[in-house]
Amino acid sequence: MSENTKKNEKRDLKNSNKHFEKLLKICLIIGIIVVSGFIIYYILTPEPGYATFGILNENQEAGNYPTEASVNETISFYVTVENQLNREFSFRIEVLKGDNETVVTSSGSINATSYFNTTKTILLNKQFWMSEMLNISFSQPGANQTIIVELWEIKSEIEEFYFILYLWLNITN
Repeated sequence: MSENTKKNEKRDLKNSNKHFEKLLKICLIIGIIVVSGFIIYYILTPEPGYATFGILNENQEAGNYPTEASVNETISFYVTVENQLNREFSFRIEVLKGDNETVVTSSGSINATSYFNTTKTILLNKQFWMSEMLNISFSQPGANQTIIVELWEIKSEIEEFYFILYLWLNITN
């Protein structure tokens, strides 16, 4: 190989290294800008709010719910709602009883009998509400008897279904 060819190869290699270094710097700067943008977006965007909705047993605990009861035996429970929506939350609770004909879906229940309704309740952000002890009983035996609790949000006096909870029970004689 001639000396000119070697010099040309060295010069080309140096030029390639310079181009690579420029591209690497540009990619790093773009990467830093993109990551910084995500960090700023995360810091400035508030987390979405939520409302919690629950059923507590007669001891005000989440768990150990009854799964069996006798005809006309009283089943006691509480309902809770907590507002973490970063806004005012107006709602009402409806308690229903269901049987084998009842269908429970994520948008409400079908063929259930209304048992109890609360009046409109307003919770400010970070407030907690708990019902008084609710008592319900079933007059007919059967498997798959259901206690259904529906949460309805009230927006400008219009009620919108919000969430549903339910307990399945076997009722014996």
